Amino acid sequence: MASKMITSLVRIMFLGIFFVFLFYPDKFQVKFDYPGFPQSDSWYIRLAKLSFWLLLVIEVLRIFYYGIVKSKVNKLISNIATIVVPIFVTLVFLEIIFMYIPQSHEGVLSKASQIWWEKYWKPVNSLGYHDKEVTQEPGKKHVLVVGDSFAAGHGLKNVDDRFSNILEAELGKDKYTVYNLGMSGADTRDEAKRLLEFPVKPDIIILEYFPNDVDKVGIEKGLSLSASETYADIKSPITTLVSRFYLPNFIYWQLPHTGFSTFENFVQKAYSDTTILNAHLRDLSKITNYKDSTGAKMYAVFVPFLSQMEKSAGYTKPVEDFLKSKGVTVVPLNDGINKIPVKERVVGKNDGHASAAVNKLIADRLLEAMKKD
Repeated sequence: MASKMITSLVRIMFLGIFFVFLFYPDKFQVKFDYPGFPQSDSWYIRLAKLSFWLLLVIEVLRIFYYGIVKSKVNKLISNIATIVVPIFVTLVFLEIIFMYIPQSHEGVLSKASQIWWEKYWKPVNSLGYHDKEVTQEPGKKHVLVVGDSFAAGHGLKNVDDRFSNILEAELGKDKYTVYNLGMSGADTRDEAKRLLEFPVKPDIIILEYFPNDVDKVGIEKGLSLSASETYADIKSPITTLVSRFYLPNFIYWQLPHTGFSTFENFVQKAYSDTTILNAHLRDLSKITNYKDSTGAKMYAVFVPFLSQMEKSAGYTKPVEDFLKSKGVTVVPLNDGINKIPVKERVVGKNDGHASAAVNKLIADRLLEAMKKD
């Protein structure tokens, strides 16, 4: 029995090396790169982790069987092991279960969100957009939708629930092709670059604007968002458990955090600072100048903080006024969103992105505005 325990201990030592490499690759300057990284989780990496946990459980149970059950050991040690081993095995199996539970979240903050992204973020075309492939379709009008994760449809399991897809269906796919250039994490500067580099010239441009579109300019000009950094409210070694393992990560993201109030304060300062605002408007000018150079008609939809709508409108009013002065049609949304219950405006408890109902409203309002023109 001693030899069998020694064999298991040696195997656990080798599993320990595998553990460090698999769960702490950054300590060895190793980076797991795969399609969709870092937004998406990897099925293959999770399979490797699953294999690790199962092998570890087998060896722990083997040691427990030969070292405790089949041998005469101190009663206290036996009692402790009888309590600790089942708890350990239960936690391991819970970790395995939560490796396969998707839940959308704002940004790519949680592991459950990365699993969600891997499962639902389809299709992705060759340009990296959550959209169909770009093709040359003479005789059709081309509509380009630019924006951030709200435009891209974050949190929506079915891409057909996204406002750009709904709008294309309402306009008629035989007459219009709508391309979605939305990208999670994009700000106005990113959106302008993507629009100018897109291989199809637009007949119509739709800008989806969210109050955080100013954040990168704000940071460049000295505003700080450090207090809202991920896991800033917990300390090591808990941080490493929460950030690297699925079960504690899932539990962490079910609890309330103070990030939004910090971010709202940042946004308020950014829009009230003329240096930041003017720099932001210069970035917007790249989009409106492109509109003028192509002769495209342009519309803008301002998606508010869906639980703080009045504040959002106040923050972004200078941007709305600027776009109107450049000949952009600003399509109102707030009156319609107000009629949707707060909980039905968002895709989920931990994800404040726009629900299918809000996306339908956006598409309908855009179609109404386009028909007037």
